[in-house]
Amino acid sequence: ASNEDGIFFQFFPEINDSEGHPSSSNQTLKGTSKWATSLENLLEDPEGVKRFREFLKKEFSEENVLFWLACEEFKKTQGKKQMQEKAKEIYMTFLSSKASSQVNVEGQSRLNETILETPHPLMFQKLQDQIFNLMKYDSYSRFLKSDIFLNHKKSEEQEENSPEAQTAAKRASRIYNT
Repeated sequence: ASNEDGIFFQFFPEINDSEGHPSSSNQTLKGTSKWATSLENLLEDPEGVKRFREFLKKEFSEENVLFWLACEEFKKTQGKKQMQEKAKEIYMTFLSSKASSQVNVEGQSRLNETILETPHPLMFQKLQDQIFNLMKYDSYSRFLKSDIFLNHKKSEEQEENSPEAQTAAKRASRIYNT
């Protein structure tokens, strides 16, 4: 696994099954089929996040998903000092007028560093919801039509239809039918 995968599991440690592979509460749908059902499902899957980031990079809006992920991680932060540090990091990276990866949220001009003085887990929730809706109603639908998504879907289908996959399935059915 690449270092990037490690970052995603750091954001979403609960998404691993016993073998360390991404799993979901919805066991019947996997990969692209699951991603296509909702943006929430896409963002729960580290591989989905990776592909979505790839797509957003091409659209010059990767900061949206990075901000959303940072807010999710921030909600789990314990301790006032750590919260202050992470809140400042999020503010400086995504919200300040000098931010390197500035996201476009309503009321941005009124935001200033005073919000960092009294951090709480949901302090970025409204802004995170705005960005989520922006992604959901804008880039997510384009992502589902993109080459990145369609090529991944095609390679998944080829894997499922490969002789090895069919042989494994036949072996499994033989084992259970004896």
